[in-house]
Amino acid sequence: MIEIKNLTKRYGRILAVDDISFEVKKGEVVGFLGPNGAGKTTTMKIISGFMGPSSGEVKLDGLDVFDNPIEVKKRIGYLPETPPLYLEQRVEEFLYFVANIKLTPKDQIKKLVDGAIEKTNLGEVKNRIIGHLSKGFRQRVGIAQALVSNPKVLILDEPTVGLDPRQVAEVRELIKSLRGEHTIILSTHILPEVQATCERIIIINKGRIVAKDSLEELTKKVQGHKSLEIRVLDYKKDIEDELMALDGVYSLNSRANGKGTHLTLEFNGSEELQSDIASRVVKKGLGLLELKAASVNLEDIFIKLTNRDSVNEISDDSEALS
Repeated sequence: MIEIKNLTKRYGRILAVDDISFEVKKGEVVGFLGPNGAGKTTTMKIISGFMGPSSGEVKLDGLDVFDNPIEVKKRIGYLPETPPLYLEQRVEEFLYFVANIKLTPKDQIKKLVDGAIEKTNLGEVKNRIIGHLSKGFRQRVGIAQALVSNPKVLILDEPTVGLDPRQVAEVRELIKSLRGEHTIILSTHILPEVQATCERIIIINKGRIVAKDSLEELTKKVQGHKSLEIRVLDYKKDIEDELMALDGVYSLNSRANGKGTHLTLEFNGSEELQSDIASRVVKKGLGLLELKAASVNLEDIFIKLTNRDSVNEISDDSEALS
């Protein structure tokens, strides 16, 4: 549905997007994830036809975004970082206006406006002036305008900004409900947002794609060393030397608090070594209270892939992560 090849965007001497390529299949919900200033919003603007690239190719539904701008825009619902609202209009009036300028068939407009209002829970404020609404309601109006033409592709740039926790949960459920019906790119730097809604993740850093895969596969490929969290009641310093002498143990840190001493141990992940470590702690008579493998989550992956020192090494292998 969306094909991007060798996309580059420069602002003078600043390279905002650096030769990126990726595809989004029909009906997918893909998270476009990266730190602030990574190039997410610039990429979204180029895909939507809002701005042109310095070089590269963008196709949507088989159409070149810049050779067929009107036809492509008919197929896109776009929520930019700041919702494009006319604050003096009423909510329903504004949605009718948006549906018309998107050249929606006249006989479908009422049905689509009513549907967008229902999906975004705007019924109670549909006759109110947008400028009088709270920031959260304005954000929902922005989502409704992206949906109102029933587009094939939804591009959502930070869709939950300004929403309270209940509204955030509602928007996440809405995005999940649209899976399969629309192709969705969700651009964000909020990690739980991607974890809750997306099937596949593209991580961008300094204008370059550093990984693209499902969360499960990224976890497997990025995890590398595994961690053990060990908590003991009676800590003895010499256990550190004993464990560090084991082949496959890379590092060990300890910290004490009122509930005993916590050891965080990096190792090669083998079950045999994990068993040996547990056995040695028990034989030492330390009073083993807890031993568990530390899980790797999206935050761990994100930090590792956007780390300034490691990004070049990982981005060299980014195609292998696709």
